[in-house]
Parts: sequence; C-alpha cells; structure tokens
Amino acid sequence: MTAPIPFPDPKGVIAACILPFEDDHAIAEQDYRSHLRYVAALPGLAGVAQVDLEFCEYGELERVVDILVEEVGGRLPIAFGVHPAQYREAARLARMAADKGASALIVRPPRSMGREDPALALRHFESIADASGLPLVVYQFPVASGISWPIETLRMLVDKVPSIRAIKDFCNDPALHQRNIRTFQSLPRPVNIITAHSNWLMASLVMGASGLCSSVGSVISELQIALFEAVQRNDMAAARAINDRIVPITQTLYELPTVNLHTGCKEALLQLGRIRSAAVRPPVSRLDATAVARIHAALETTGLLHKEPVHG
Repeated sequence: MTAPIPFPDPKGVIAACILPFEDDHAIAEQDYRSHLRYVAALPGLAGVAQVDLEFCEYGELERVVDILVEEVGGRLPIAFGVHPAQYREAARLARMAADKGASALIVRPPRSMGREDPALALRHFESIADASGLPLVVYQFPVASGISWPIETLRMLVDKVPSIRAIKDFCNDPALHQRNIRTFQSLPRPVNIITAHSNWLMASLVMGASGLCSSVGSVISELQIALFEAVQRNDMAAARAINDRIVPITQTLYELPTVNLHTGCKEALLQLGRIRSAAVRPPVSRLDATAVARIHAALETTGLLHKEPVHG
C-alpha cells in the first residue's frame, strides 16, 4: 500500500470529488479514476476529499477508498467522508478508511443523532478518533438541518478530542460563520475553518476561512484555487474577476433541491467531457431539460467549456 500523505493541519483548497455511476447504477470506475486524475493534477490543490457516498454500501465504500489510494495516494492527502447511517457504524468506517490509506476523515453526524446531547456527540467523535488515529474534520450543517451542533458543543469537542483539527463549516449563516472563524482559528490550539459555502465563497474567504471544500469543487476546482490564492495575497481585483466566473455556476447548482446538488455536479462534469454519464442512483432522478440547459449556460460563463485560462 502507498504510504498516505500526512494531513495533520487540513486547510487550503480540498477538492470534494463526485462518485460517477454507470447507467446500470454500478460505480463507474473508469470515469472515477479519470475524474480523480484530472482534479489531483491541478496546481495549488491541498488535498482530495470523497464525500458523495450516501448511496453506497459498505463493500462499495471499501472499493472507493482503494481507488482513491491507487490514483491519488502518494501525491495528495485524502480526506474520506464518514457518513454513517447509524452511530455504531462510524468507528467501523473510520477504521477501514485509516487501514486502507486515508490521511484524514470528514465526519458527518448520523441522522439518528440530534443536537441536544453534547455527551453523545463526544462519544461519537471519541470512538472515531480511537478507531482511526487520523486527524478529524467536523462537518457542521445548518441549524435547520437538525444535525448541527451549537458552538458550545463544538468548543467542548475540540477541547476534549485533540485529533479534531478542522471544521468543515456549512452553517449557511454568514454571521455564525464569521463567529466560527474568529472563535476556532484563534484558540491556543487553532482549529481551521474550511468553508463549504460555495454560493458565497469569496465573502467566506475574505472573512478568513483557512480553506474550502465543497462538492462544486469537483467541477470548478481550478477556479476555486485561483480565488483562494487571490484572497490569500489580498488581490481583491483578481478575486472579484474570478468570482464573476464562479457565481453563475454555483448559483445555478445551489438553486436545485439539496438532494440534486450532486446530480447537478455530475451533469456539469458530463457537459465538460470529464465523465461519460450523469447517471444517479434511485430514488434520485436525472435533471430535466430545463435544469440541464441552465447548467450549460452557467458553464459558458466560467470559461471552462472552452478552456479559457484561469488567472489567479
């Protein structure tokens, strides 16, 4: 097995990759490998994440990690998503990913876990930390989702679980996001805020987020890298120009129902010629012709359809 690239301090642009399917709903391994190779070759990328896993069985998750390690391992850190349906599955998934060569874990709360019990959240993360020994990224969702944690619980978690090194923040509240950045990145042991707010990415980065990771990055990672680098060097003119190319596609994708975000990303990748099929697994359906046309129009604005250079 290729030795994993350490990721002790997750930050920078982490490309959240999409898992393509064949028309018969099997994992499209050829497309997945080419997708990973394309993304991993982008200059300035800090790591690769795989989080589009909701419709996979355990054996398929094992195969996904194997492919990730074969294509990316030894070149970039791999952050694997732990998305258990139930609490008891989390440690098993974490141990498997660590054993196979993941560099870090992005931990999403199970749907069975509410936000009312901090002790339950602590046991959840302690079990994953003990099972994997890897750096952990807390995946924070909007309050309305019912699976987010209050900031007080997050503070407790980072105090008691030292392997929590970052928070993937999708709180979808600019004021709370700014508070998270100022709170966690200024701790004696700083915890990075990695933004998942692709639909207001420039604003989030200007607030001071240490990195970014979102599914839209599977489509526009080169633009996200350019925007991140422009903000880091405080070149706001360049950042605004890049943001003007990003906003139409992110707005178009985020106007879709949440369950169709990954579907929209796959349609965009199909139009860009990076995968052969935008197939999805039931109960999710393919997009209608109107949505497909909107994605095409938005991709025209990015310049990626015609391989326009990305300046950052």
